[in-house]
Amino acid sequence: MVFFHTSNNTLSPTSTSSLPTSPTSSMVEQTIQNAESIIKKWDLNSSSLITVTPLFHRNRKEAKEYLKCVMDLRGTMHFLVSQNSAPHKLVISQTLMQIAMKRLEKEFYQILSSNRERLDPESVSTSLSSDGSASFDVEEDEADQLKIAGESISEVERVSELAMADLKAIAECMCSSGYGKECAHIYKLFRKSIVDRGLYLLGIEKFKSSRINKMDREYLHLTIKNWLNAVKIAVKSLFNGEKILCDHVFSASQTIRDACFAEITTEGAKNLFKFPELIAKNKNSPPDRIFRLLELHGAISELRPDIESIFNVELTSAIKLQALSSLQKVGGSVKTLLTNFRLSIRKDSSKTPVPGGGIHPLAQSTMSYLSSLSDYDRILSDIISIHPPIDNALFPESYFNDPTVIEAPKPAASVHLAWLILILLCKIDSKAQLYEDLSLSYLFLANNLQFIINQVQTSTLKHLLGHQWLSRHTQKIKQYALSYESVAWNRVFESLPERTTSELSYEAVKDCFKRFNAAFEQVYVKQISWIVPNGKLRDELKVSIAGKLVPIYREFYETFSTKLNADFVRISPDDLGNYLSDLFHGTRISSSSMLSSSSHSKGCLLR
Repeated sequence: MVFFHTSNNTLSPTSTSSLPTSPTSSMVEQTIQNAESIIKKWDLNSSSLITVTPLFHRNRKEAKEYLKCVMDLRGTMHFLVSQNSAPHKLVISQTLMQIAMKRLEKEFYQILSSNRERLDPESVSTSLSSDGSASFDVEEDEADQLKIAGESISEVERVSELAMADLKAIAECMCSSGYGKECAHIYKLFRKSIVDRGLYLLGIEKFKSSRINKMDREYLHLTIKNWLNAVKIAVKSLFNGEKILCDHVFSASQTIRDACFAEITTEGAKNLFKFPELIAKNKNSPPDRIFRLLELHGAISELRPDIESIFNVELTSAIKLQALSSLQKVGGSVKTLLTNFRLSIRKDSSKTPVPGGGIHPLAQSTMSYLSSLSDYDRILSDIISIHPPIDNALFPESYFNDPTVIEAPKPAASVHLAWLILILLCKIDSKAQLYEDLSLSYLFLANNLQFIINQVQTSTLKHLLGHQWLSRHTQKIKQYALSYESVAWNRVFESLPERTTSELSYEAVKDCFKRFNAAFEQVYVKQISWIVPNGKLRDELKVSIAGKLVPIYREFYETFSTKLNADFVRISPDDLGNYLSDLFHGTRISSSSMLSSSSHSKGCLLR
């Protein structure tokens, strides 16, 4: 005959009996009688209202006594087995134990069910963090327990804490009596439904690659956005709260609590953490896919310490492996996209020069992309550190650092973004060669470098690339501007004498005006359609040209203009300043309409 319910669970050290080490026969008899009295009173097979009345809800003091009697009965059974005597008493005790366990199973389920809302993970976390634990002390008076609870927490939290204490007490009693498997089964079924429903309410579904591949851009973006919000709540509240509750209820048995928590959370958690991996495998994603991947990578990386802490046992290792797999797959996908982006810059084959030397579409699209990438610098650095691009090793250190200044190493994102900008600048240099006019190619280079610098200064790139990078490239713009000015305006400058002197002959003066008119008109007609989008650079160019040209021309004009008729003196100094102010706006004008009169309609900007 089998007297004991067998289980893999060992006797909990906290579930001790009040019997002495060597009880007398009368003490054993008394223990069995006391247990029989209260256990049969709450027998589920009874025909009375007791069968539908929750023990722990109706009379908590009697519930404590019930648990105490069960533990004493368990101690008695151990004693009887050790003495190998009184088999009829052992049979009676075993029968009473089975009745008690059935009652406790029902009580356990009723507490879980009736406190479904109060035992949500967030409430559990808050309740247990208020004083560190909830306990059902069988030696403590109920009034004292309620008084302590009422002083520290609200009524709702008090009820929640008492429910957790009841669950813990029942679990300890059942586990120590060899019924841990039955207790755990009830707990797992009920709490798994809570966790699964919580994930469902957070919008977490069981996605498949085929379904994700069919999502349009807007719906995919919303799905990712929802996941980013949901994963934080799921980890920090849902799984963390469930971990706390499970550890609390089954504190007497690590084996049971680990198994329970693993079975409750593994399916939902693996599905949750698999989502980023599915997105990383999606080949039909929109152009901004990399930014969504960076957000997914950042979310998992940020939560990784919590994931490691919550799923910290062998039975939940599959969850951590799935999270790590998603992290690696997303990182690898980001690396691939960065590589493809770099190659797209290098392979750009457009052969049409931008009209007027304006901003090249490649510069616009590339800098827009890099500016957005810079907002993810920390995440990008993490990914690049693990998945370094092959050609980053070719990046010259001198591109960043002044050899006379000792600085800390640049983050991986800074180096890579600077490398991509350098590739862009090299490509822009090759695009400048498409212009037949050398001066226009220099203007094109100045415009595009100024645009790139502006994009750097108005984004996170400014902090990533640093002051030295900006200073070096700003100086390069000045070099381009000087080269443009020298090539474009040299013939105009040379048409006037370096020094105005009254000794010049009439024919020499007439020839100077003719050469100046022809040279200026040629430059003006050609450059009036050129463009400098940046206002500051545009003004600097005009000021520089006017500063060199207008004073010399004014002196020459004031000295000799009265000696010639209007056919030769066609431009006044004021008109010259007005004409210069028209430059670099991309205006179209014919040469026949340019110098139709010497009275220009606009006010003089540069004198």
